[in-house]
Amino acid sequence: MRSGLLKLFGLCVLSGVLVASLAMPMAFGAGAFVNETTSAMSNMSATMAKGQMPLTTKVTDRNGKPLAYFYDDYRIPTPKERISQTMKVAITAIEDKRFWDHRGVDWQGTMRAMAANISSGSVTQGASTITQQYVKNYRVHVLADNDVERQEAQATTVARKLREARIAVELERTMSKKEILAGYLNVVPFGNQTFGVGAAAQTYFGTTPDKLSIPQSALLAAIVNAPGALNPNTNPQDALQRRNLVIDLMASHSNRFRISEAAAERAKKQPLDVLSPLGRPPNGCVTIGDGAANGFFCNYVLDYLRRAGIDRDKLDGGGYTIRTTMSREDTQEAKKAAEAQVPTRTPGIANAMAVVEPGKDKHKVRALVANRDYGNDASKGQTARDIVSDVQPFGAGSVFKIFTAAAALKQGKSIHDVIPVPPTYSSTKYGKPGDPYTVGNAEGVAPGPRTLQDALATSPNTGFIMLEEKVGVDNVVNMASKLGLRRSLNKTDAQGKSLQKGEMSEAETVKKYDSGSFTLGVSSVSVLELSNVMATISSGGVWCPPTPLESVKDRNGDPVRLPEAPCEQVVSPHVAAALAQGLGKDHLPGGTSHAAAKSSGWNRPVMAKTGTTQRYHSAAFVGATPQMAGAVLTFTSGSDLEGICVGGPGKPPYLCGDNGGNLYGGTVPGRTWYNAMTKIHEGLPVAPLPGIPPRP
Repeated sequence: MRSGLLKLFGLCVLSGVLVASLAMPMAFGAGAFVNETTSAMSNMSATMAKGQMPLTTKVTDRNGKPLAYFYDDYRIPTPKERISQTMKVAITAIEDKRFWDHRGVDWQGTMRAMAANISSGSVTQGASTITQQYVKNYRVHVLADNDVERQEAQATTVARKLREARIAVELERTMSKKEILAGYLNVVPFGNQTFGVGAAAQTYFGTTPDKLSIPQSALLAAIVNAPGALNPNTNPQDALQRRNLVIDLMASHSNRFRISEAAAERAKKQPLDVLSPLGRPPNGCVTIGDGAANGFFCNYVLDYLRRAGIDRDKLDGGGYTIRTTMSREDTQEAKKAAEAQVPTRTPGIANAMAVVEPGKDKHKVRALVANRDYGNDASKGQTARDIVSDVQPFGAGSVFKIFTAAAALKQGKSIHDVIPVPPTYSSTKYGKPGDPYTVGNAEGVAPGPRTLQDALATSPNTGFIMLEEKVGVDNVVNMASKLGLRRSLNKTDAQGKSLQKGEMSEAETVKKYDSGSFTLGVSSVSVLELSNVMATISSGGVWCPPTPLESVKDRNGDPVRLPEAPCEQVVSPHVAAALAQGLGKDHLPGGTSHAAAKSSGWNRPVMAKTGTTQRYHSAAFVGATPQMAGAVLTFTSGSDLEGICVGGPGKPPYLCGDNGGNLYGGTVPGRTWYNAMTKIHEGLPVAPLPGIPPRP
């Protein structure tokens, strides 16, 4: 009895302190029980009144359809008028039945809790109003930046209770009851990484807060008490029992906005009807909707934003709306074409494609796909490695002859000029003393002189090595960089890895050693950058960064300006048009991609080039019309480097040993490009390649 009386005395003293702190706030501004100053508390109440909190970032395709979400806590902010009356009745019935009467602190509830807690000695449990809970939850889930701050915001101390009570009273002076209730419902956790009633309505029922029914509202109000223990998917019986208790309280005569007893009885008979799987969108790039096809594009968006100053941490709570340039239709066609040539689970072979829309003010990325799905389960043919936009440790073969031709055109050569094509050629310029660099032509490439245009279509190695000798390797490398291989050549080493301090870039290495093999496409390359090369040519020689962004808006809907490299006229319109015409015969009879073009039903002008590396570890195809540009790279993706063999009709390619292979750019890569682009161009007018204007 003596112990109980002492505890009661202590609680009475605490009550007196609490009343005094609220009645004389300035006296306790720097007191022992209150950590923050009066000014800090007022600032916090002002911040809460604004309702500023971490928000989910949404990424969409070009038409506004969601592509991905990024968040620490899944939230959908909801104004008070968009929250159903049943939700407001449910939460006040179970959490604070005198919410509409008190002024931030419920003295009746506080004294009752004190009396009930005498036996346990607790002085901090129970009796928190919704306003006080709003303060606590805002501190824990919005203001706290780390685990230490979160623990402090939840500490079972007298100081914390006094702090919350003081700020609660301040909020009641500056906000209406409806605003406080909406603020609380927007910040409180509902379990399953879901915060706020807007996100909870979507997560559990796939609906919006204004449409929540009585049983739905009651279940959400029930979950708030213990989100982990009352998870309706893992503990449905306890969740149902708690939900029905809430429904009974909603019909109680002590509830100001009560529901009828008949409505309550009907509601209690309803099943939980919770979504399975939950309606909360996945967090990140991997699995939303048709994420297997969209993941590579999403990953490129993340990388592009990071380089522009918006990293993942900013996205997770920033509430940005990011509208991308991605065409879902183009992506689906490209994905379908890539998988048709190399099925998803084909061991050790990747088939990647990028599509870019040309333009003189923007190069918009429309699709980034691969036969691989984007994800973390390798057994299902997935990869989370960026094999489309990032630089791969494989070459594009004779595609690089484009850069030698462009350098020659810039120096005054014409596409109708004849170049020699011997069966073999030994270069003393590129070889070592007594050991010349000797090359031959690929199987089926006949020797004999031909125009530069015909040489681009038939792709003789000997002729382009001789041409490269005349124009200079440095000029060819500079041209490749200007047209689009900027990261591939200047930001990575010879293996395609990001440069470390003191290392030479691929461009520097080729120039230093005067590597004549550059025109044969042995350098590491990005599929996206190859596609952007073709977009540059198709845009009259104007290079633009391959952007995945249409617009970026902040949480308030205001545009966000990002630092992006400006577009550049990197070659004259004359050189660009001459190069386009020079590449205009690859799909015609005698061209290296004629069979692939014919099999797809391709029937419009196109500038194109095939390429194959020496040991058949990779092959490429690039092509463009005035409306769309694209590139495909097929390469060995396993741990063991082997040549790739192309099977017969209807059979997928396969690895065939280090010394085997018959993969060419006109086979798997060419068929992938033409099959995808035939569909992508449906409905677009047939446009001619640009005519060659007079040389300036």
